[in-house]
Amino acid sequence: MSDQDQQPVFSIEKVYVKDLSIEVPNAPAVFLDREQPQINVELNTAGTKIDEGFYNVVVTVTVTATQQERSAFLVEVAQAGVFQIRNFTESDIEPVMMIGCANILFPYAREAVSDAITRAGFPSLQLAPVNFEALYQARLQEQGGQSAESPIIIQ
Repeated sequence: MSDQDQQPVFSIEKVYVKDLSIEVPNAPAVFLDREQPQINVELNTAGTKIDEGFYNVVVTVTVTATQQERSAFLVEVAQAGVFQIRNFTESDIEPVMMIGCANILFPYAREAVSDAITRAGFPSLQLAPVNFEALYQARLQEQGGQSAESPIIIQ
């Protein structure tokens, strides 16, 4: 094998929406309420090996809005991608998935969330950018430096 065969390879094979759902359980009454809703955002990132050198990464964003203790809407988007990740050390693959791949997928998820909320009849919501590296490092510290196999969730 030549040195070129051992060079790290990273490529996006496919970006897709794995799941998209929206609920407006208290419509149409919720549209008459002028109170600004309380917004809660949860972020979950997970990755799995699907074949030799190929990994599936899913960034799930759940946005819940409540007004006066009742649900205004709930949006969940699971934005996924298939990535080719080769010639990385075993210890580098997880950070590539949880940081690099998540950074690629998040803008797609953010757009899908905003579009779904607008289509449900609510004002557009732009999610703030996310520092996946900081989230990954924080998760590693929580787990005592071990692999961050469980999903990363922020609220």
